Amino acid sequence: MKNILFCIAFFSVFFMTSQETKVEILSPEIQIKTAVLPAPEADKDAAMVYGYDSSGSLMVLREGSNNLVCIADDPSKEGISVACYSKSLEPFMKRGRELTLEGKNTKEKREIQGAEVAAGKWQMPIVPSMLYIYYGSDEAYDKKTGELGDGQYRYVIYTPFATVETTGLPSKPHEKGMPWLMDPGTFRAHIMVGPFN
Repeated sequence: MKNILFCIAFFSVFFMTSQETKVEILSPEIQIKTAVLPAPEADKDAAMVYGYDSSGSLMVLREGSNNLVCIADDPSKEGISVACYSKSLEPFMKRGRELTLEGKNTKEKREIQGAEVAAGKWQMPIVPSMLYIYYGSDEAYDKKTGELGDGQYRYVIYTPFATVETTGLPSKPHEKGMPWLMDPGTFRAHIMVGPFN
């Protein structure tokens, strides 16, 4: 009898926990509206958009006709964060998503991607390529309208193998919002701009 009661109690707690951890997947329309928030106004309507299906898997919500790819907020993560980037960065971004699904951490992903770029398996863009990021809190996000009340911008310009010497940029910022070069000399060298407060 004690064993039966224990099993009932265990499965009740397990069921309640699994119910609490279920994430809400917003409609494709709201996901798209939020995903394109960081994009320039003229590019929003024609950008390709990735979002999440009812099982929480990433999928294409809208095919695009310009050079931007946007990604909706991951509902399983705390806070709101969306991004849009140049299509030329898709091999890099796609490989990063694949490695994340394989359970690789940031260090492992960078090592694997660096080795693959060096081996010519895929290529980073040869010209500066843009990534727009917009982020904020869950509390300031309106799930009905897709608007983010406390959103902040961060801009990233990928410029592979750029260095402090070739760009004249510092390797860390000394003022808020100033441009600086992160990961100089590597395949993922990029200019960071923002956040601004």
